[in-house]
Amino acid sequence: MKQAIGYIRVSTEKQANEGVSLEAQEAKIVSWCKANDYELVKVYVDAGISGKRMDNRKELNTALASLKKGMALVSYSLSRLARSTKDMLDISEKVSFKKAHLVSLTEQIDTTTAAGNLMFQMLAVLAEFERKLVSERTINSMQHKKRTGQKYTNITPYGFEAI
Repeated sequence: MKQAIGYIRVSTEKQANEGVSLEAQEAKIVSWCKANDYELVKVYVDAGISGKRMDNRKELNTALASLKKGMALVSYSLSRLARSTKDMLDISEKVSFKKAHLVSLTEQIDTTTAAGNLMFQMLAVLAEFERKLVSERTINSMQHKKRTGQKYTNITPYGFEAI
């Protein structure tokens, strides 16, 4: 039987502690494995860690290191793997080097074909673009709140009192 490794991630501690996102991602991976005759060997979880960088995600790096020839690395979506084009391509290269496969359920990506590889690379660029848009909107919103005298942080400066 073919084997798969799952990888799931949420960006914030709040999502990790209060949301059902981790469970929902894992359920989708389990369903895919059953439907495609894969044995799910292990699910690696990075809870409350941003996808902006790959180097600080211990479980992702462990998952990549544990891949073997013919295995599949399955994630709910490409955005769970990385939000950086460079990191996404690095992940793809590591998976390819091990002669394994990369599967993203949301985008229906399978890198075993040239077309699947092209789609993977295009979506990696779009994931990074989305991360930058979110950052840009957050910065603009905080600057607006600051300009208009609204509360824009939960940190009260030393010597002041929050009212």
